[in-house]
Amino acid sequence: MALLHRWKDKDMAANKEKGKNTWECQFYYEDWTGTRKKKHKRGFKTKKEALEWEKSFLNKKAESLDMTFAEFVEIYKEDVKPKLRKNTWETKEYIIKEKLIPFFGQKKMNEIKPSDVIKWQNTLIGRQDENGNPLYAKKYLKTIQTQLSCIMNHAVRLYELKKNPVHAAGPIGGAERQVEMLVWTREEYKAFSQAISDNIEAFTAFEILYWGGLRLGEMLALTPTDIDFENDEIHVTKSLQHLNKEVVITPPKTKKGIRVVKIPHFLTREIEAFVKMQYGLNPDNRIFMLSKSTMHKEMTRGADAAGVKRIRVHDLRHSHVSMLIDMGFSAVDIANRVGHENIDITMHYAHMFPHKQNEIAGKLSAANDWQEAV
Repeated sequence: MALLHRWKDKDMAANKEKGKNTWECQFYYEDWTGTRKKKHKRGFKTKKEALEWEKSFLNKKAESLDMTFAEFVEIYKEDVKPKLRKNTWETKEYIIKEKLIPFFGQKKMNEIKPSDVIKWQNTLIGRQDENGNPLYAKKYLKTIQTQLSCIMNHAVRLYELKKNPVHAAGPIGGAERQVEMLVWTREEYKAFSQAISDNIEAFTAFEILYWGGLRLGEMLALTPTDIDFENDEIHVTKSLQHLNKEVVITPPKTKKGIRVVKIPHFLTREIEAFVKMQYGLNPDNRIFMLSKSTMHKEMTRGADAAGVKRIRVHDLRHSHVSMLIDMGFSAVDIANRVGHENIDITMHYAHMFPHKQNEIAGKLSAANDWQEAV
């Protein structure tokens, strides 16, 4: 959108405020309807700061989007950050600063082409660790590209960028391999838990994951005040995340993640016994000081000792859901218990129990036999 007129001469939109040691910026511009409007802002410490604000404002209004990627990121931040949770934005910001700006930062938004995106993709794909292995997993590469696409889509939707070049460039790193969902039966889990019972902290933590169905971050964030020892309840209100190599306590993954989980009485007693063993543990201190890497190591140790298949720590949550399905609980009940945003996620587990189809068919046959007898 073209500039019509500035406050004084063509090159002086910034002026010293009368009687003050600060600067003001005043100019006219046309909005998207062609209406002539005046913009005025005071309180800048320097003339340069005032002129940079004017340039940023006009670039934001310009249909051509003739600004650098790094400049548009500031606009994106202003628009998007207030709507997101702190940890969500910090994850986005890390990717933007470390993976996007180094390559696209000085390129103009309206000049970024699909070929530029492909060159960037190949740069990331080609990075290797000290052993010569790919530095980034395909899933993480996809996450990085999704963030780039989000920024470009924002420019298309709101700031008149003609096309999103990421769409034409295509996916990064080829098709992602689907990770197989594995679960433990109750017998397998009991064999595992017995094998790691010499580590009481890890044992108690795994008991919560398997019998309570909590996410790993939710379990690691638990404090004594989150446990209702009289009513056998865990109050899930937060989650532990690692952001920029720092431990951060955030709200749960989804809105439905805030919930009360009823637990079996034996699990309450196990948690209570472990809490009492922790000298000087305050009500608001974290119960478990295990790292995620320690949990993975204990998972491997216990599986090897018990002679059961190795599954991921997160698969204990899958095992909990699968156990509840096998017990006959409804998808709605299970979704509410584990904090799934919708029951479609819960229903994803149903294929793991084909014998349920046989049970259903058998009951339908029995119902029909009863009707014929009548």
